[in-house]
Amino acid sequence: MAINPMNDRPARERQRLRKLAQAAMNADQTVDQVEGILGDMGPVLAGLTGTIGELDGAIENLETTLERLNTSLDKVDTTVNRMAGVVTRLERVVGQVEQLVALGEVAMRPLGVIESAGRGVVGLLGFGDKPDRSRA
Repeated sequence: MAINPMNDRPARERQRLRKLAQAAMNADQTVDQVEGILGDMGPVLAGLTGTIGELDGAIENLETTLERLNTSLDKVDTTVNRMAGVVTRLERVVGQVEQLVALGEVAMRPLGVIESAGRGVVGLLGFGDKPDRSRA
């Protein structure tokens, strides 16, 4: 039995219409899903806008803080340079004091020799320290 291609045509047309109808339904579902996603994205984007605004404010505060820190560091640098000058002057003063002390020690040596000689003479003469015999 031979299949009549003319009779088979309406079946193909119905099959094609069914596929098109199913595709249209699928597209309609996809559009609904996209609309749902976009509807849910609205509050998220609004929240993101607020967050970005807060971030901008935090960045401005950070810039102000960094400027203040930079100013403070400049002042610290200036202070350190001044302190280096003070330390240099103090080192000079200490060096001069050391020279004076050395000079004083040199000046005192003859007095020490005289004192030592005087004690020796006093000891030879018997006027030195004598033990206290009254306690014995």
